[in-house]
Order: sequence, then structure tokens, then C-alpha cells
Amino acid sequence: MAGLACADVLADQGLDVWLFDKGRGPGGRMSTRRISTPFGEATFDHGAQYFTARDPNFLKAVDAWERRGIVAPWLAVDAAAWVGVPTMNTVIGDMASRHGVAFGKHVQSLESLNDKWHFKLEDGTAGPFDIAIIAAPAEQAATHLSLQDFDMARVALRARSMPCWTGLFAFNQRLATEQDIIRDRSIIAWAARNSAKPGREGPESWVVQANPSWSELNCESDQAIVSRVLLDALRAELGHALPEPTIATAHRWRFAMSNGTGDLALWNSEKGLGACGDWLHGPRVESAWLSGQFLGQRITETVNAASAPGMLV
Repeated sequence: MAGLACADVLADQGLDVWLFDKGRGPGGRMSTRRISTPFGEATFDHGAQYFTARDPNFLKAVDAWERRGIVAPWLAVDAAAWVGVPTMNTVIGDMASRHGVAFGKHVQSLESLNDKWHFKLEDGTAGPFDIAIIAAPAEQAATHLSLQDFDMARVALRARSMPCWTGLFAFNQRLATEQDIIRDRSIIAWAARNSAKPGREGPESWVVQANPSWSELNCESDQAIVSRVLLDALRAELGHALPEPTIATAHRWRFAMSNGTGDLALWNSEKGLGACGDWLHGPRVESAWLSGQFLGQRITETVNAASAPGMLV
């Protein structure tokens, strides 16, 4: 979200934007998992469960997304809660479609050579570029920044992210409960009937996210064991036996949430190096968008002041 929000600003100014993402497709923390079952394809929004919109500029973006039918309010959570339709990553996919995003491209290192940036990839190199932007979790950003800008790296190093274990469960029948959402109970930070979100289809599916302290304590635990523990926790909170799930697995988010550093974004105009993300501004989708937009505006100011177009990544 942060990188694409930044790219939107730059592209609107007529700048050439190249994006590299190590993931297989659009999503990031707004990822959706699709798994086939004998009863149809089950979908799980296993990252961000919803997002809120309060900043006037972000509200305008959300309003445009709603008019195009790619988001909808989730009133069961809050009057200000929104979800992507038909999945959370629909919004990210829509944003990415504006740009030439190269997926499955892991940037291993950055190198500044003759005032130009070159990226080392697993299958070659990319560049030269005038400006490099890092839109990755703080721990990953710090690795790149530590070799290029110590002050920026120091900010990233103090932005510690908490992990989150997430259970994904599908069933061949609706669970016997009217509860669609469970919050802050036992080891569960959040559990939701994913199939009850607006615009969802497919079999009964649940997402169960463990709280940060339990996730950190069990960060290196076996996936199958975590899945069983989270299913048992869901069963205990619902207070009755559950049918055997057709899907039962777990996903570990090693860098799930950061409280933010108080910075909107980081920008070194002399080096042409920037960083954006929710780890800078706050642990919300809206914060990631605002961080990217702010960085894009800072870069645009620099480029306009220099009266020269840029090729950016």
C-alpha cells in the first residue's frame, strides 16, 4: 500500500516509476489466500482484516474505490470499517494495475554508482535509477538503509515489528454461532467469519489471529501445531464442538505490526533515497497510504525544484 501510494503521486506528475516486489502477486499485509476445497474455493483475508478511513484525502480515495465497487463498508465491525471486494487484496491489485510492477523480484541490495541507483536481484540487476524508494517492513528496510544512510537506518532499527500467527480454517457447513467476530479473548486477538464479509462467496471460512505476545513466544513453532492450537482456541471461545475443518493451516507474519516512529516518511534529497510504510506512521492501512503519499509529495518537490524529470523506483 505505501509503495503504490507513493507511485501514484509520482506517476501523476509524469515521472517514470518502476516497482519491484518479492511477492508472487499484489497484497502485502492486505493479502488474500485462496484454497480449493471439495465445496468450492475458500478465501481468507489473512493479513489486514479491514481498514478505517478518517483522513480527508484518504476518504476521497476510499470514496472513489467504493464508487467503482472494489471496497464496501463492514458495518459489523464499525461504521468507519471498510474491506476490499471481493477480497482485501483487490484494492492493492487495482492500484498495482496502474504501474509496471515486477512481481517475484527480490531486491537483495542497493548500490549507488555515479549518482545512480542499481539494484541487485536474484536473477540480475536493474538500473540505473535516479531515486530509490524502500517500502518494506522496518527490519528489512534497515538492512538496505544501513549501508546507505545511517540516520535513516537508525530510525528503522528502533521501529520493532511484532509477529502474528494466523489460522485459516474452512468447513463444509456454517458454524453454529451468530458471532461473526471475536476480539481479545484468551490467545485470540481477532477471529472472524471471513465468509460473512461483504461480497464474499464460497464455503464457511474463518481467520483466527493470535495476540502479539503469544505469537512472539511461539514465533518459531511448527505451523501444524500452531494451527491446532488456534483451532482449539476458536472452539473454546465458541463454546461448542466444531465439525472437522476441510482446511486447517496457519500463516506466520514475522513483521505484522509496528506502532510507528512518529515520522510520516524518510527522505534524503541529496542521495535520492526514501523510505515509507506503516512502520513510520502507524499500524494501519490508512497510515501506510498517507506515508506513501507524503513521500511522493516530498520527492515531487525535489524533482520540480531541480527542474528535471526523474526515473524512479
